[in-house]
Amino acid sequence: MELTQQAPPSTAQKFQRLCGILDQYHRHPARLVPILQAVQEEYRYLPEEVLTYVATALGVPPARVFGVATFYAHFALEPKGKYVIRLCDGTACHVKSSIPILEALRKRLDVDEKRKTTPDMMFTVETVACLGACGLAPVMVINDEVHGQMDPEKAVAVVEETLQKEKVQ
Repeated sequence: MELTQQAPPSTAQKFQRLCGILDQYHRHPARLVPILQAVQEEYRYLPEEVLTYVATALGVPPARVFGVATFYAHFALEPKGKYVIRLCDGTACHVKSSIPILEALRKRLDVDEKRKTTPDMMFTVETVACLGACGLAPVMVINDEVHGQMDPEKAVAVVEETLQKEKVQ
């Protein structure tokens, strides 16, 4: 049995899904945050033109939508990779040397503080203030998978394993 990779959704399909999201929340301005969460799930970030459309569809000023989108750290205004690596740099993780882990990840993936996403859109590397897993410090999360007691070599090994899984798919 041969597996075929599904084509990414077209712009028209994404627009249909956007309209569906707005309809699901009855185009109610008070539901802006869950609407933006659903939109980000669809697009993997919040494109400017989509935010403008959401504002128009909800009958609210675009500044309000952009204000909400920029206020919450959860929202992204730039495209993120398929795998988002969040490295904790809270007190416990920082004390246990999270910065060398960050440097190793950036070096392996050829990203930096300004360009956080790889050109192939496979990985995004971010730091966060706390992941709430101080007992596992230093800790990183790839999408929803928690990896504790990391060091630079282990972190790069997790990236390599992820790349290997991608090749199999």
